[in-house]
Amino acid sequence: MNGTAGRGKLGAENRMKQGNQYRKKLELPVPEYIRSIQPYAPGKPIEEVEREYGIIGAAKLASNENPLGPSPKAIEAIIKALPDLNRYPDGSGKTLVEKLAAALKVAPGNIVLGNGSDEIIGMLAKAFLRFGDEAILPRPSFLMYEIMIRSVGALPREVPLVGYETDLKGMALRITPKTRIIFLNNPHNPAGTIISKTDFDSFLNTVPDGIVIVVDEAYIEFVRDRRCLNSLLYQDSGKPVVTLRTFSKAYGLAGLRIGFGIMDPEIAELLNRIRQPFNANSLAQVAAAAALDDFSFVEKTVELVHSEIDFLYKSLTTLGVRYFPTQANYLLLDVEGNADEMFAEMLKKGIIVRSMTSYGYPNYIRVSVGVHDQNIRFIEALKNLR
Repeated sequence: MNGTAGRGKLGAENRMKQGNQYRKKLELPVPEYIRSIQPYAPGKPIEEVEREYGIIGAAKLASNENPLGPSPKAIEAIIKALPDLNRYPDGSGKTLVEKLAAALKVAPGNIVLGNGSDEIIGMLAKAFLRFGDEAILPRPSFLMYEIMIRSVGALPREVPLVGYETDLKGMALRITPKTRIIFLNNPHNPAGTIISKTDFDSFLNTVPDGIVIVVDEAYIEFVRDRRCLNSLLYQDSGKPVVTLRTFSKAYGLAGLRIGFGIMDPEIAELLNRIRQPFNANSLAQVAAAAALDDFSFVEKTVELVHSEIDFLYKSLTTLGVRYFPTQANYLLLDVEGNADEMFAEMLKKGIIVRSMTSYGYPNYIRVSVGVHDQNIRFIEALKNLR
C-alpha cells in the first residue's frame, strides 16, 4: 500500500466520514419550540449555479435585489471609509439616524437601526413576546416573521390571504387576549399586493390598545398604486405602529445588511436596551447615508423596475402565463406544474428564480425584475420549458 494513502483532501474527507459514523450524538437541552423552526433557505448564489452547471453569466432573479447594483455614491463612501476599519462603528449610528430623521420628518429618537430589518423583527419578538404568547401574520409571508416568533417560544397565528391580498378582517378575528404583535408586509411578499389606507384605518380601529402592529415596507419605493398605506403617517395615532424599511432593495445595499425601524420613542428605547451595541457596521452606515442622498439612483432604479414590470406583463400575456399584478420589484407566476422542477430546469439555463413551495404555493415561482437582457432571457427560458 502506498505510504501516502489516506493523506490529502480525499483522505481527510474519508476520515471525517468514518469519524461521524461513531460520533456520539450530543444530548442538548434544546427547547422543542427551537427544534420546530424550519431554517430560512436563501436564494441560490450565482457562483454556485455557475460552478455546478458550467455556466458563465447566470442571471439571479430570485432575491428581489436591485438589478443596477449599489448606489455609486455608496461605493464612493465605502472606499473613503476603508482606512478606518480598525475602529468600532458608531454604536448610535448618529449620522445615519439624523439623515433618516430629516428625510422622513420624524425625530431621531423614533429610529432604530438594524442588521437588516430582519434584526429589528427579532428585537421586537424578544421585547414583546413571551412563551405562549401569540403573534398574527399573513400566510404566506416573509418567513423571518415566523422564525423570530418561534425563537422566543411564542405561537404564530397565520391568516391565509384572500384573493392574494392580506385579509385584515380575518386577522382582526384572530386577535385573542394572548395576541401581542401583528405583522403585516406592504407590499406583500410574495404576492406583490398592497394594503390600502382605507382598509388599514378600518383595521386599526378594531385592534385593542397595546398590541404592536408591525408594517414591513421593504418594497414601498416601487409602489404605483396611490391607495397604498404609508404607515409612517400613523406614528402619532396613539397606537403602537412600527414601520420597517430597508436599504437592501431600492438602494442596492443588500450585501451590507442595513435596515431601520420607525416607531414610538418608548418602543425604540426598549429595543435599544436589547440591541447589540455595534449591530450596524461602519461601512453599512456610511454607505446608507450616502445612498440616501443619491436621489437620481433611486429614481433610475424605480423607473427601470416599472418599465421592466410592464415588459414582463406583456410578454407573459403573450405566452398565456398567469401572473399577478405587483406593486413591488418581483412577480408571482403560476407555472401550472411543479415549481421545484421549474426552478431546477431554469437553473440549467442559467436563470435563478424562486420556487414558492416553501411558501405554500407548490405551483408558483417568484421572479425578480432584472435588467432588460435578463428579463428577455427569463421569458425565452420560460417559453422553452412550457
